[in-house]
Order: sequence, then structure tokens, then C-alpha cells
Amino acid sequence: MAHLLHQFLSETAASRPHHTALIAGENAVTFAELDRQSDAVACALQSAGVVRGDRVAVMLENSIEYVAGLFGALKAGAVYVPVNPSTKADKLAYILTDAGVRALIAPAALARQVVPAAGEAPHLATTLWVGPAVPAGAGGLSFTDIVATHPDPQSGGFKPQDRGLIDQDLAAILYTSGTTGRPKGVMLSHAALVNTTWSISTYLENTPDDVVMCVLPLTFGYGLSQILTGARVGFTVVLERSFAFPAETLARMVKHRITGLPGVPTFFSTLLGMEALKTADLSSLRYLTNAAAPLPTAHIDRVRERFPDAAFYSMYGMTECCTRICYLDPRDLGTKTASVGRAIPNCEAYVVDELGNRAAPGEVGELVVRGANVMRGYWNRPEETAKRLRSGPQGETLLYTGDLFTMDADGCLYFVSRKDDVFKCRGEKVSPKEVENALYELEAVVEAAVLGVPDAADGMAVKAYLVVRPGATLTEMAIRQHCRGRLESHLVPKFIEIRDELPKTDSGKIRRATLAETA
Repeated sequence: MAHLLHQFLSETAASRPHHTALIAGENAVTFAELDRQSDAVACALQSAGVVRGDRVAVMLENSIEYVAGLFGALKAGAVYVPVNPSTKADKLAYILTDAGVRALIAPAALARQVVPAAGEAPHLATTLWVGPAVPAGAGGLSFTDIVATHPDPQSGGFKPQDRGLIDQDLAAILYTSGTTGRPKGVMLSHAALVNTTWSISTYLENTPDDVVMCVLPLTFGYGLSQILTGARVGFTVVLERSFAFPAETLARMVKHRITGLPGVPTFFSTLLGMEALKTADLSSLRYLTNAAAPLPTAHIDRVRERFPDAAFYSMYGMTECCTRICYLDPRDLGTKTASVGRAIPNCEAYVVDELGNRAAPGEVGELVVRGANVMRGYWNRPEETAKRLRSGPQGETLLYTGDLFTMDADGCLYFVSRKDDVFKCRGEKVSPKEVENALYELEAVVEAAVLGVPDAADGMAVKAYLVVRPGATLTEMAIRQHCRGRLESHLVPKFIEIRDELPKTDSGKIRRATLAETA
């Protein structure tokens, strides 16, 4: 039984060597070939001086090379650090320096932003460049040559040296999206990620026959979980670089007869608005999942209407808990549509009041999590770690999420808001999510964000930022009339701004801080 993350791939490659592991565009790779490629990367990293516990950053778009680099870093005994390829040079330099990255896997096409950042990273020893050649004057190694020339073990190829890892060693440092301030590195052990991967694939009832479409960036924990569950179970993952061309992605969903479709609210909103979806044959679809941000109830209803035979999983998580804390059993969706359900297997999640006592059913309080999925802490941030992690009554580690929830009498959880998002209007508390849910009931609304803005009369007034579906017409009068029929008077938006798009983090969450700066 695997106790290290990369053992998922090695074990599946041994039991299902010829099964397709990944499809990326017109390219595909089996588990055996992916195992060989990741061995090649691991051997190259070790030859370059990477030792147990060193950090290796992977800065690539969704691709076969990305996954080979991820598992190669783990096999080398290193700690995997994902970096979004759109990261600018100054932020890249910060992450490379903060994490003390020893080796970087990056695209040759981005050398102009990578090389200056690498020059500011004191611990960086080598870069593996993905592309036709090592960029002129850059130095480093060719990832392509490394993978192409490394034979498999049956042909005399070397396996990477066993660095003696145990499940308490770090497997990954995932930098938070950083909606405010500098991003923090979340430390996750092999034990935490192995447990959570088992838990997710268990409640989703994954089988080797699944074919899962991944439009989520692999630098995002939710995207990473598709790769890890695929490696554990032995199913095929279809990788999309993005959802920039929805019609092409939809065509590949049909072509590959996908059975699983993970997404975020913006993805589902776009998908539901596509005319081609009405005639697309997605009868193979077994389940859909939503995480990262709550999907509005109105959108859930539309998803269920379009895919009546597929199970829909509303989920909630955060990077600090291997991106997964709870999920709603699809059988409860009809009666608890707004809930994110109960804790995942081998995890407990509950609500506490301001005194730290467990809250009564229906009482709003902070969500606390205990379980194997809880992070080790923030990299080099002991004070930040102490604010979030506390010791439990049995000596276990408790994570205080900073999110407000309620729990009903059946133990199902309901997200209210981030603690920092709640504000008062006319002396009454405003939860932005409550207003946003009402706005999402409007067919024309694609995205909505509600903030409190300074106002002479109300102290803080409700302001709604909206993105409207192309071709749709929506007036402020119609919006307020709709809200008055569903919300208390102090919750009705006083100010409304319609935009072409809303600012988002790398994981697709709306950047409320950015909106607040322009309010």
C-alpha cells in the first residue's frame, strides 16, 4: 500500500502499464511511459545535486511534461512547488527565494521572465527547460532530451536513488493565491496528501474505467487532485491547457466519452451558457464536482437540469487542508441544495462560537477542521501558522479556517462567508454570499461579487459587481426589483456596477480586495 505520493504512479504502472494515464491534445501516454519519464526527471534532478527535502518548482501549463515533472520531483526525494506559468518575474523571484527552490522546471518560451527571476534566487542550482532547446545564454538542462534519452528499466535504464522518505516528509509547498499581501507557502506532507487522495477517490467512487476532464490548472490544488486520484485508481485524465476555447473543450469531452467533470463556478457558468451544450452527447458523464468557491443554488439547479443522470458533488476545501474538507452526498442535493455536506472520510469539521465551544445547530461560527488532511503549517511563517493552527484536546492539530459556517441538525455544513467579508449596513450584518445567491437567480448574471463600500448615509453600503451574459440586457431597476422580492431591505444593493469581467486569482476566485481598491 502506497504511503508516499509518487508510489501511486509506480504501483499503477506495475498493475496497469498499458492503460492510458493522460491525454493532452493529440498526445497520450500510458502509466508505464509516464513512470519512465518521471524516473528520467528524477535521475536528472539527483544528478544535478537535488537531495532529500530540497524544493523543486514546476512552472508549466497543463501537459504531460508537467505531470512527469511533478512525479519526478517527488521520486527524487524533493518537495514539489507548483508555480503558475503566468506568474510575473517579481513574484516568481519571491517564490523561488522564499521556498529556497533548488531546481526549476520551466518552459523555454518563457525564458525572458524566468531568467531574471532565477538570477535573484540564491539557492537555485539548475533549470530543466521544456521546449526544443535550452534558451540561448540561459544555462540548465533540456527536459526534452532528458526524457527522450532515458531508457526504461527493462532496457537498462536507471531508477532514481531511494532517498529514504517517510510519510512525514513534506511532499508539497502550495502557495496560496494571495488575494491580499504576499502569498504564503502551505506545507503538506506525504501522509496528508496520500490520505486525502484516498478519501476523495473513495467518496467519488472512482474506478479505472473513469475518464476525467481536467480544465483546472495543475498548479491549483483542485487540479492536482485529479492527477493524484487518477494515479491512485488508474483512470485516464484528459488535460486541457485552459477553458479559453469552450467549443473545442466541449468537443473533446464528447470525443473522449468523459465520465467525470470537475469545475469551478466560472467554468460551469460558461458551460451552461453554450448553445452547443444542448445537443452535445455527454451521456457517458457519471459525476460533476464543484469546489474553489460555492456554486450558486440557481446554477446547481441548471446543472442538474442539463445532466439529470449524473451525480453532482458540491464540495468545500482550502489549500491548508489538501484542498478538501467536506462534500455533499448527491442524494441530499434535492433537500440541502445550499449545503456543502459533511466532512470527507477520515476528517472532522465542526462550527465553534466566539468562545471556542461547539455551536448549536443553525448558529453562525467559525469552521474548525481536524484530520490527516490538515497542513503542517506555513513555510517560514511561524506567527501566521500559530494564528491558524491550534492544539486540540487530544494533542491533535486543529485548523481554524477563518470561514463562517452553520451546521444543521443533521450535521450538514453551510458556508456563510469569509470572516473578513462580513460588514454592517445600517447596523445590520451583511453576508455577501446571501446577496450574491439572489443575484445569481437572474438568468442574465454570469458572475457576481458583493462588497461593502463607505457611504455617508449607511456607513457601509451594499455594492454589487456583475458580469452579464453576452447579448443579455439587465437594468439596475430590474436588479433591485428582483432583490427586493428576496432580500431584507438593507441587503438590496445600493450601488450596481456591470463589468466585462471580474478580477480573479489563479484558482478562479474573485479578487474582492482588488474590487475594493477601485470601489
